[in-house]
Amino acid sequence: MNQVQKLLIIGFVWPEPNSSAAGGRMMQLISLFKAQGFSITFASPAQDSDFMVDLPEYQVDKKSIELNNSSFDFFIKELNPSLVLFDRFMMEEQFGWRVTENCPDALRLLDTEDLHCLRLARQKAFKENRSFITTDLFVEEVAKREIASILRCDLSLMISEFEMELLESTFKIDNSLLYYLPFLLKPIDATEIQELPTFEERKDFIFIGNFLHEPNWNAVQYLKDTIWPLIKKSLPEAVLNVYGAYPSQKVMQLHNKKEGFLIMGRAIDAKVVVKEARVVLAPLRFGAGIKGKLLEAMQCGTPSVTTSIGSESMHGDLSWNGFIMDGIADFVDRAVQLYQDRTIWLNAQQNGFGIINQRYSKGLFEENFRVKIEFLRSNLPQHRLNNFMGSILQHHTLKSTKYMSRWIEEKNK
Repeated sequence: MNQVQKLLIIGFVWPEPNSSAAGGRMMQLISLFKAQGFSITFASPAQDSDFMVDLPEYQVDKKSIELNNSSFDFFIKELNPSLVLFDRFMMEEQFGWRVTENCPDALRLLDTEDLHCLRLARQKAFKENRSFITTDLFVEEVAKREIASILRCDLSLMISEFEMELLESTFKIDNSLLYYLPFLLKPIDATEIQELPTFEERKDFIFIGNFLHEPNWNAVQYLKDTIWPLIKKSLPEAVLNVYGAYPSQKVMQLHNKKEGFLIMGRAIDAKVVVKEARVVLAPLRFGAGIKGKLLEAMQCGTPSVTTSIGSESMHGDLSWNGFIMDGIADFVDRAVQLYQDRTIWLNAQQNGFGIINQRYSKGLFEENFRVKIEFLRSNLPQHRLNNFMGSILQHHTLKSTKYMSRWIEEKNK
């Protein structure tokens, strides 16, 4: 195994770490595989964007690929990667069968980001004004597609323990197909803490989140209509700065200087604006995965008030970096208290540092992950024999996506 190992990442979009947590996550994975000595090619059918990372700068080859086009077959045959990472299940659906046909021995990994079916089922329940129940997942078409994709892959990377547990207990996915790999962050040391702005140097509240993500847009509307007017009544001098990539016209229309509700649009550097704020507000009412904005708050030493959905699977049995409140009155009271009480604020800040260092420090995961990948690559035939459901799905369902794709390709000619 002395030759350089090749990794092909098939991206849903080009990574934009300054626009979304998903972009940051992808760059963490790239750095993890780089450290393992992989030569990396990142391919995507997405259009280039103004905010994407310059991949060659990170010694990653960039390749544009097309959906429903056999040019991909020639490309992957020639590249011949030993490992393929699908960025979200939609990419596995599109390209998985081509990978299997042209590079059968390549280890196939899926980075789920968050469980899409869980996020969508919760969103649907919320819109129907009722509580989410587990059986909602079974009627979700996305669940069938996403679970099939997980079964077809050799390993799925999960960022949420709650979602791993859900897959094992509700969908009966074998534990050997799932791997817990949350966000991988640099530990926070005393010097860094010393350099952070103090309680007195900070002011105002902040919300930050990509507006293309429905849970974020919903949270901003909730802040505007319900939560912020109540906080503003208690703290007339305070302002809420709302930052996020890709704000639409309807987002911009919420800007109201008189109410202290300011739509700031994209932050050039999210960490800078989060460090200047005293409290992060994240009243998320549906969603899945773990929240990059709340980890970023902890890194910036900025306490937060969020909901049980917002904090799900993020802090284990450690105390939260602020408060977790689902009721409107409680959420408002705690936000005001955190904003005014220096002692409570400092304690919350310390909790955040503890969560980062004890749960997300990349050193806790790097070596175990390397060993896992080595083990799978050495035992791939046996691993696949054990995953009989996966081989059934490779046998039949894949054919439907395959022939659909072939048909589209013919039609396009």
